[in-house]
Order: sequence, then C-alpha cells, then structure tokens
Amino acid sequence: MSTLVIPAGLRPKDGRFGSGPAKIRPAQLAALAGSGAAYLGTSHRQPAVRSLVHRIRAGLAELFGLPGDYTVVLGNGGTSAFWDAAAFGLIREHSQHLSFGEFSARFAAITARAPWLSAPTVLESAPGTHPRPRAEPGADTYALTHNETSTGVAMPVRRVPGADPGSLVIVDATSAAGGLEVQADQFDVYYFAPQKGLGSDGGLWLALVSPAAAERIAQIAASGRYIPDFLSLRVALENAGHDQTYNTPAVATLFLLAEQVDWMLAQGGLPWAAARCAESAAILYTWAEQAAYADPFVADPVQRSPVVGTIDVTGGLSADVIAATLRANGIVDTESYRKLGRNQLRIGMFPAVDPGDVAALTACIDYVAARAGG
Repeated sequence: MSTLVIPAGLRPKDGRFGSGPAKIRPAQLAALAGSGAAYLGTSHRQPAVRSLVHRIRAGLAELFGLPGDYTVVLGNGGTSAFWDAAAFGLIREHSQHLSFGEFSARFAAITARAPWLSAPTVLESAPGTHPRPRAEPGADTYALTHNETSTGVAMPVRRVPGADPGSLVIVDATSAAGGLEVQADQFDVYYFAPQKGLGSDGGLWLALVSPAAAERIAQIAASGRYIPDFLSLRVALENAGHDQTYNTPAVATLFLLAEQVDWMLAQGGLPWAAARCAESAAILYTWAEQAAYADPFVADPVQRSPVVGTIDVTGGLSADVIAATLRANGIVDTESYRKLGRNQLRIGMFPAVDPGDVAALTACIDYVAARAGG
C-alpha cells in the first residue's frame, strides 16, 4: 500500500490534519519571513517583543469576550508546566478532577503527588465519554477539560451548581481554545497552549484569569508556600501587566500566535471559528456514519469533538496501513493516539483546516480503503 498513488484531483489542497502540533497557515509563515527580523533576536523586555505580547493579550481578550477585570497571562513551558504551576499556586488544598483520557488524567496525577495538597477527588469515565462534575464540600478547585485531545471528546464548560462559595473552575482548553465557544462567566481560569487551534508552536502556556483566581493566586503566594519563580502564577501575573513573560519566550511562537488571533478576529471571531470547526466535524462524522468500514469512536453525538475527530476503522482494515498510505501521499498526522491503542484514525479539524480539505480527506480514505480490501 505504501506505493499506492492517490490521484492528485482527490487530495486536499493542504494535507496537514495533526491534532497538535497542528497546521500553521502559509500566510503566517510568510508574515514571519517578511517581518520577523524586527522581532526575532531582540530583547523580550524591549518594545518590539512586548508589542507582540500586548497584541496577543488584547486579541485573546477580544476573541473570548473577556470582561475588563479578567487578565490574559503568559508563561513558558506549555500546558504541562501550567499543571505544575496550578498545583503550586492555584489549588488551595483540595481539587476535584474529571478524568476521561490521557491529558485530563495527567493533571489529576500531578495534584495527587503534591504533598502540600490533600488527595484529589477524581471522577472518571471510559474513553469516548466524559464524566460530570458534582458539588463536593471542601473542594476549592474544580478541574475540567474542555476537549480531551486523546479521545476526541468535548464537554461543556459550566460552573458546578452547589459548589462551595469561593471555589474555582479551572479548564484545560489546550485543544479547545479557538475552536469551541465558551463563556467567561463559567470559568475562573481557561488555560491552553498555542500549538493546536491557535496555529502556533508549543512551549508556551496562556491563561484567561478571573479576579477570583487572581485573588487566590495572591493569597497562596503570601501564605509562605514554597513556589519556584518559574512556576509562580503571581510572577506570571505581574509580568503580564508589563506585556512580558518571566523567562525569555520563543519569539517566533509569539509572532505566529499573534497572526493567528488577528486572522480569526478578522474572519468573525470565536463564533466564526467554532462554526468552521463544526462544519468540518459534520463532514467527517457524517462520512464515518455512512462508510461501511468506519464508525465514530464517540458514540454520543453531543460529546463528539468538533476539533479532534476519532474514527474507528472496522471490517478487517488496518488504520495504520491507511494512515501510512495517506502519509506517503502527503496527507499527514492522521494516526491514532498511541496510548489509546485502538484501530483508529484521529483527525485534527482546527480553524486553520479548510472544511473542503476534510471532505477531500474522506474521499482519499475511501480510495485507499477500496484498494486495501474495504
């Protein structure tokens, strides 16, 4: 199958369908090549790079419709670093976690290992579904995941009815940000990395922080708890006020992110981006429901992600062979999440992906499957 040539007329114009790192638009790369020298190789504490950070912070505030008292904060290290930062400086004592895939489980594991916190409550459900939070006396932090990248499950972001006053809702939005709609009054911290829907590279975390969360951060920082400066949310908040990060950031990542946010705003903002992802998802899932050799992995249509589609391959066909054949034809990153261990394709459908390319992808999969015995 590795020698099978898919006709050029069937192939998508852009064959990148990764679930992260994901497609970066050619226009962003051209902009970086054209004007990047004004930013790259200069101090991140001087006006040029700080202007990029300001552009990102203002753009994200507009994209997510943030109230004026919310703060957009940046830090180095990606979402994994933010989990550690939250364990140090955001959770007061006890957290409740929804665990329904590889990445939502990781944050729960981090808080379980933190000796200054009590053992977290972890509500689990089988891959392909999501659990629901429940009010819990003594829980000061509820940790949700808007979109589980490993399984293609999305869940709504809502405050927990009956939760203790002063408890916070913090949301991992790494693969959701920019592709799923969300209301700021339903969360206290909405955090993500930019290498998926926000069309940039990794190694950076961003967080949309409510006044209540900022107050919690200040209280914990003043409590005497040891917090490394690199993982200090207080330090990150202070630097955000100066449009900078504590450590030197990857400036190209900032540039690509700023370009993507500006593009999304020019197209119509978050409603436009979410509708574009939903259009791609409708194409993918409708095809999978109709194909004799494929099924959507997530059984409940309401829980199916519009940005990461997981498709089980049946009928004796190998998803690995299909993905390898696609890759040999320039259609890349359709492989399943390795730790899920299913005969499956995983398709990134972030805002940069043209829905027409998703339709072309399904035609290419059909072409390969027909010649592999499907």
